[in-house]
This record gives sequence, structure tokens and C-alpha cells, in this order.
Amino acid sequence: MGANDTATMTSVVGQSVLRKEDARFLTGTGQYTDDVSMPRQTYAYFLRSPHAHANIDSIDVAKAKQSPGVVDIFTGADLQGVNGLPCGWLITGTDGKPMNEPPHPVLAQGKVRYVGDAVALVIAESPAQAKDAAEQIVVDYDVLPSAVDSLDALADGAPQIHEQAPGNRCYTWALGDKAAVDAAFANAAHVTKIDIVNNRLIPNAIEPRAALAHYDRANDEYTLYVANQNPHVERLLMTAFVLGLPEHKVRVIAPDVGGGFGSKIYLYPEETAMVFASKKIHRPIKWAAERSESFLSDAHGRDHVTHAELALDKDGKFLAMRVHTTANMGAYLSTFASCIPTILYATLLAGQYTTPAIYCEVAAAFTNTAPVDAYRGAGRPEATYVVERIVSQAAMEMGIAQDEIRRRNFVREFPYQTPVALNYDIGDYEQTLDAAMEMADVAGFPARKAEAQKRGKLRGLGYAAYIEACGLAPSNIAGALGARAGLFEAGQVRVHPTGSVTVFTGSHSHGQGHETTFAQIVAGRLGVPVENVSVVHGDTGRIPFGMGTYGSRSLAVGGTAIVKALDKIVAKGKKIAAHLLEAAESDIEFRDGKFTVAGTDRSKAFAEIALSAYVPHNYPLGTLEPGLDETAFYDPTNFTYPAGTHICEVEIDPDTGVVDVVAFSACDDFGNIINPMIVEGQVHGGVAQGLGQALREQCVYDRDSGQLLTGSLMDYALPRADDVPSFNVATKVTPCTHNPLGAKGCGEAGAIGAPAAMMNAVMDALAPVGVTHFDMPASPYRVWNAIRAAHGHA
Repeated sequence: MGANDTATMTSVVGQSVLRKEDARFLTGTGQYTDDVSMPRQTYAYFLRSPHAHANIDSIDVAKAKQSPGVVDIFTGADLQGVNGLPCGWLITGTDGKPMNEPPHPVLAQGKVRYVGDAVALVIAESPAQAKDAAEQIVVDYDVLPSAVDSLDALADGAPQIHEQAPGNRCYTWALGDKAAVDAAFANAAHVTKIDIVNNRLIPNAIEPRAALAHYDRANDEYTLYVANQNPHVERLLMTAFVLGLPEHKVRVIAPDVGGGFGSKIYLYPEETAMVFASKKIHRPIKWAAERSESFLSDAHGRDHVTHAELALDKDGKFLAMRVHTTANMGAYLSTFASCIPTILYATLLAGQYTTPAIYCEVAAAFTNTAPVDAYRGAGRPEATYVVERIVSQAAMEMGIAQDEIRRRNFVREFPYQTPVALNYDIGDYEQTLDAAMEMADVAGFPARKAEAQKRGKLRGLGYAAYIEACGLAPSNIAGALGARAGLFEAGQVRVHPTGSVTVFTGSHSHGQGHETTFAQIVAGRLGVPVENVSVVHGDTGRIPFGMGTYGSRSLAVGGTAIVKALDKIVAKGKKIAAHLLEAAESDIEFRDGKFTVAGTDRSKAFAEIALSAYVPHNYPLGTLEPGLDETAFYDPTNFTYPAGTHICEVEIDPDTGVVDVVAFSACDDFGNIINPMIVEGQVHGGVAQGLGQALREQCVYDRDSGQLLTGSLMDYALPRADDVPSFNVATKVTPCTHNPLGAKGCGEAGAIGAPAAMMNAVMDALAPVGVTHFDMPASPYRVWNAIRAAHGHA
């Protein structure tokens, strides 16, 4: 923005404007991928492996092809020459060698490596006919031993999953100064050690994955409708790396998407096989996953086994931290899998603290399980869990109050260079801690604990002071760390002759409310009504090349791209206004939707300038093109760093093990906020997911057979309404210093801070009955067993 422009957005920014998109969702008129149909459409069904690990000796599809309604059947043999699915991030190991990167075939070729591995694609006139025909396919499997646990997979004698990954090791990677850490530990007054498991999760978006692939013979072009978070990335990976198609010949459309949480970022085998097959049969192919398929084949999250140590001086100041994590990658490398337990994890181990030296080593293992990739928070929840669990444990061991040990170690001077690569630009961690403690009525907790004790209940209070790196970019840093693509974002602002506006964004909305918040930004900058702004996303045929939505990047990166395009709109508007008002361009100010000559009452409304832009003889400036349509790309110079404090209060019934979350308070710093209502909703949703991980959810595979034991909602416990308390949330603001919005991102914070806060509360409650170690989830049976074990019962 220029010096004589409006320095801040008008009043619509910062207001809880009702979500524009909700009208269609609440009335059932949204259009999801499964709502799209085409003439002569066929239906796909994927035959999946029932075994965790097996050689495929033969596949006989002859009888299945004779089944009623069958159009065609494809197996891995039909896709010879098609490349495997790529991984978008290269990790270099401690040995200086690139990670082991075995092929990820679109359909299994010669071997299956997890229960749910796609073996054959059956295409028929109806979903039922495709499913019936799949039952007629005869696959001769030679079943092999399997390894589903990461530690088992790396052990000597474990079954070899990929020839290209000896010992099932993807990489061993490290970050930090090991010598400095070792020296600090040698001189420490106190060392706290902890062993923790970050439990494996299954995403369970309300809309299962779906796709509709069509090949147009007349134009030699493909169209793919797909439930996806980043359509341009989907197209790039599929065309350039797998199918070898010209990118401009493939249009990817991600319409309304019913949640993603990371699981819809990736290029999956199903839509890739369907695009390939659509040209073979010259008919559209549609597929929507059944919930049981989603459990088996969607990318899972978390699954870390960690040993951590914290060195402190006699006053509780942190001297050093060392961490060893074994990360389960699943059977294949998913799109961003390799960077989750490394770049997005170890770099956050400083937390909000001035720990001088940190060393983290990560061993990544292939196992006979579904691939593991980013899930809401993506490495940041895992890092926060390690940091905040060990900080709480250290406070208990040293007899220091939970808030005090944090205060003694907070970063207070900015910018702050951490020992694990990141540079925090701004923050005020004490103010969010103070606010959270007041909201949680920490002062009144002893009385509540005593009252609960009279009723035979156990009360606990848990803290988590988290920080995350968001606004995923900048490309130069990400590239240096192994990213195989840029992480910029694009925005196009098209002002129509009447002054209404259409925004085209490379970000994708699947619950975040972009159609409202982006409209607020435009309305605030141009002084037009919010209802006169439309936002278009999710269609590679209409939007500029963008990197999509993940890592809480939409506002900080995508929003800034829009702001930069708006700056160009205003700059051109000034040229036109200067001519119409017979003034120097440098004298034109733009404020509240008007171009005004400074110091006068002469002005032109934005709508007048918009119309004039399309009537070029009104401003014969020679070099100025007609129209008012601008595009900008934005690549940040740093990450953004949302932070805050979450405080959880629980009550446990020792007779049943039931954990009741009686209160949850969160004070977050997301920088400047465009729509407080949407931000609050994002925090609520994130905390609910964090509660799910802490108290309910756990993906379990049988260690002998490799079968998924939690393969339905009967066995995999999602949180329900009565599990969730009324959240008490607030925000503080330290604006981001390197984007014009001052925004940091908010979509993942709840899922990052909540698990540690809840488990610290559980441990605080269980400490008086002798429970010294406990891993998520704190389900009633597990809690009850832990209490019994502490009392000496088997």
C-alpha cells in the first residue's frame, strides 16, 4: 500500500461476517464430487489386498470380465510403463545419502504391502456390478510375514518390505548440534527423561475421497473431478511424474470438499488409475470410497515412538534437549510423508523456550501399513507433545509450578533464532499464558480439586504452551530443506465494469471459509460490499497456478497474494482517477472506496473508475491497457509463528477410568484476525480433534497378521458431542512482521495444543495414585488398567 493509501482495511475486516458459503451447505445445494455426473458414466471399484504382505503369483480376471455390466478391468500388468506415485520432499540422511524411495505403483505389481493395497480396478455400469465382478477375480497370493510396528520393522530379522530399502529404513536424519547438547547434559543439575508414543490416527473427513475421470476424445483432453485440497499440485504430480501427459491437457476440478485435515492433499492411486483408464474405455469413470475403504487406504497420521531428555540447571532453566524418534512411514512414501517427522517436527522442538542446544535424530521405517502423511498439524502436534510433556514432567520432578517453569524459559526478545533452524519474528508468550490462566481460573483449582476428592474423583490441570510454523513457504528455505516444488501462492482480482469483483485463488477451501474471509479482504481494501465479491477456487481451468491449502497457509500466503493483486488494482485505478480528476497521480489517495485528490473534496467512486477502465477513450493515456484485472504471486520470506497457551482441567473416576474434560481454555496469538467467528470455529474444531487423539482415537493393526483392527467407527472411537466441553477461547495479537495482513494462521492450533494439555492434565490427576507413565489415548479401560497396575494389580 502507498503512503497516502488507507493503511488499514475498512470496518468489514475484523468482523464476524456470516459465512457466505453456508447458505448452499445448509440447504443441501453444495456440489461435492459425488454429486457430479456425466453422460455414459461408468463406476469403479478397487479390489484390495486382504493381506498385509504377500507376493502376487497370478491374477485371473477372465471370469470377472464376463460378469454382468463389466466394461473393463485393469491390473498392475496393464499399467506397465506408468510411473509410480512420487514423494514431494527429498530427505538426506545422516550418511549424506538421499532417502530410500521405493516405487509406489498405482496398482500393485508383483507384491502387496498392506491390507488395502489396490490390486485391480474394475469398471462397470453400476457400483454394485463393479463390486460383484471384483469378487470373481482370483488372486493367488503367497503370504509373507509382516511388520506393522516401526520398531519391529527396523529390528534385525524383520521381513523385508522393499528391496530398495534395506532393513526397512527410509532414512536416518538429524538436526542440531550433538556435541553442544552432550556437553550441556554433562553439566546439568537435573535431567528429565520421558518415553512417549504419539498414537496413529485415521483422518475420517465427513466426505470420503471421491473422483470422476473423463477423457474427451475430440480434444484429447482429460477432466478430473476429485475431493482434493490442492488441484494444481494433483495435476502436476499426475501428469509430469506418473502418466507423462501434457499438463495443459488435464483439467483438475476440486469442487466443494467435505473436510480434508491433510488427508486430501495427496496424489492417490485411485484417481490416477481412473484417469489412465478413462482414455482406454472412452467413457467417464466415477468412484466414491466406502467408509471401510477410507479406513484402509486414506493416508494415516502421527505414529511416532520417542525418547526425549531435557537438561536443566538447578533453577529450572533449560540447558539442552535431545530427542530420538522412530517414525512409521507406512508401506510407501506418500506425497509429503518424508518431511512430516523431520522438517515439520524437529524444527519446532524449541517450542516457546530459549533452550540453547537441541539435537534430534529421526529413524523413518517402512511398515506393512497404510502410508502415513500430514494430518491436521503435521509434525507440529508431535513436536509440541514431546516438548510440553517433558516440560511438565520436569516441573513435577523439580517441584516448580507449571506456569513458573515456562516463564523462566520463555523467549522474550525477537527476532529469535532457535538452535533448530527457525527464526521467530515476533510473539508475546507471557500474555497468552496469563490470559489462559485467568480464563481457566487456575487460582481456584485447589478448591475444585479438594471438592472432587471428597466425591472420590481425581482432578488434574494440564498446560501446553505451543508454537507452530505456518504459512508453508518460503520456497527458498523449503527448497534448501528438500522440497521438490515451490510453496508460493497466487491470487487474481478481476474487477468487472460495474465494480463487482471476482477473486481467483490458488488456495482451496474445504471448510475454512475462504469465500467469506477473502471477500472481506477485498471488500475492506476496495470499499465494495462483501456480497459483491465472489471467490473462485479449486479449478485448474480457471485459477492461476497455486499450491493449495495445508499448513495454515491460506490467509498468510494466499491472502497476501490477493492483497498484492489488490495493490496493483488500486495503483492502476489511481492512474485513471488522476486523468479523470485532472490531477497528478502522486496526489491521488484511495480510501473507503473513493479516489480523492489530496486536500480537496474532488473524488471518484471506485465503481466509476472500474467502468472507466473498460471505456479506454475516457483516459487516453496511451500505455495504459483497458480493463481492471490483476494477478500476483506471493512467496514469503519466512514462516509465520502462531503460538498460545492451552489449559485443560479433567476429572477422572478411578473406579471406571472415565476421563471427563470439565474445562478447556485456550488463548492463542494468530496475528491480525479477519473474521473472529471463523477463527473461533477453527479453534473449536482443532481442539475437538486434539481431544479425540488424547482420549479416544487409536489406529491399531494386529502385529501378527497385519490386519487393521480399528477398521470401522465401531472400533475406532471418534469424539462425540458429550465428550466435548464448552470451550473458553480468546486471542491476543502480535501481528506477523513480514506479510501485509499481519496474519499468522489458525486452522491447526487446536489440534497442536490440545493433546499435550489434556494428557498433562490426566497425568496431574493420576500422579497422586502412583501412575507415572501413560500414553494416549486416555480411554477408560487404559486409565483403569494404569490405576490398577500402580496399585500392584495385574
